[in-house]
Amino acid sequence: MASIKNKKYNAAYDLLSRNIIKNPDKIAFIDNNEEITYNDLYLKVKAFSYSITNKNIHANDRVIICMDDNISYPIVFLGLIWTGIIPICINTLLPSKDYKYMIEDSDAKAVIISEHLIDKFTPIIDKNDDILIILNNNNDLKSLINQTIEYKETPYNSYGDDIAFWLYSSGSTGSPKGTLHMHKSLIATSDNYAKTVLSITENDICFSAAKLFFAYGLGNALTFPMSVGATSVLMADRPTPESVSNIINKQSVTLFFGVPTLYAALLNAQINSDLFKSLRLSVSAGEALPANLYEKWYNFLGVQVLDGIGSTEMLHIFISNTIENITPGASGKPVQGYEARLINDDGKVANDNEIAELEIKGPSSASSYWNKPEKTSITFKGEWTKTGDKYIRDSNGVYTYCGRADDMMKVSGQYVSPFEVEAALQTHEEVLEAAVVANRDNNNLIKPKAYIILKTNSKKLENIKLDLTNHVKKQLTPFKYPRWYEFVDELPKTATGKIQRFKLRTNNE
Repeated sequence: MASIKNKKYNAAYDLLSRNIIKNPDKIAFIDNNEEITYNDLYLKVKAFSYSITNKNIHANDRVIICMDDNISYPIVFLGLIWTGIIPICINTLLPSKDYKYMIEDSDAKAVIISEHLIDKFTPIIDKNDDILIILNNNNDLKSLINQTIEYKETPYNSYGDDIAFWLYSSGSTGSPKGTLHMHKSLIATSDNYAKTVLSITENDICFSAAKLFFAYGLGNALTFPMSVGATSVLMADRPTPESVSNIINKQSVTLFFGVPTLYAALLNAQINSDLFKSLRLSVSAGEALPANLYEKWYNFLGVQVLDGIGSTEMLHIFISNTIENITPGASGKPVQGYEARLINDDGKVANDNEIAELEIKGPSSASSYWNKPEKTSITFKGEWTKTGDKYIRDSNGVYTYCGRADDMMKVSGQYVSPFEVEAALQTHEEVLEAAVVANRDNNNLIKPKAYIILKTNSKKLENIKLDLTNHVKKQLTPFKYPRWYEFVDELPKTATGKIQRFKLRTNNE
């Protein structure tokens, strides 16, 4: 992407103009209620970009988007970028205190929200009457989108390295961090991942269970399909096995993007495999995909699921399995255009088969965190970005996830990966999900503790505990087995499906 790095470039204009030339009448997006062609999308983006500037919001101002996935979302996101205003995509599932923090932290001039979320924003609005609130309804947002007005044909005069949009991190280890992304980064994820790993074409129909406000979902459902003129299906509702399988069947989806939790739920729901017959490929990210889940999905459908790792800071997947080369249980190899290295605790580059912290270099890295210079300097180390993930690389260059750096534990003086123990537990026929964290025994020594969701209710829990222990000992080095088990109905997770092990560790303190 060096060709656009220091040149005039507007990401919204690029994604829209390439489709106006090639396939203006192709369906770009389908949501719960309607569909829109690339030509109509182009016109509505320009109309909205003009309308929003008439609301006294101008280039480099920040506007928060907190909306369900529907056709208005890409219009708003691209329309703001078109006119040089910076959209900030945020999670629709957060409490009011997080929205208050993000509005104040970003100094946003406006907030565009789905109407059903108004109650969460009302206390914030009442204390900030200078912030423009736009509801996604016919009177507010849709009236701005649907105005028939004269508008500027040319986009804002931006450069590839200019900031185009923000995403807020999950804030699992402190306050959420505004992550600043450049214009050039959107298309870089498509050119380096979607086209080379997924072989995406204009004939694909994409559906992402991960929402547009996530880095993963933004690429899956907007950047990737628009980069080649494919069609994207948007769903406002929370993904369930029934809703996901119905959409895949109804819209003849070819590319499906999910998370491990959803794949497990789909398999456990015993849904008719005929509903997935249109799929040519599945993708998993958000949390490492256990080998047994890959194998069950492949046996269920005969369709591969490509596991990979991405992050908010890197915008999308940077290490992945490929169609030609899959290692079940591993994340794969660095994607074209990206380099990876593992750094030991002493700051030196690790050798093969050593567990160490993963750092990434590539064309889609964020420039910094907003207003957090210390955290920026820790994460963004020149060209390298620190991920906070512990990995191991084998002699073939395949990277396998071991856990978040904070989740790793030393047992008997040796590193134990919670993900490795969880993957072993999940191969047991009784286990639906598992999470493993560090716990201290009576001698104040660290040992693994497992939280288990069973597939069915059982009263013979003591028998299951013994069976699980023997099951793990047969698969792993014996000292890695859990010393304690707690059976639960659900595990704490982020909206992307990542297990929040820090909350389980807190339970043990």
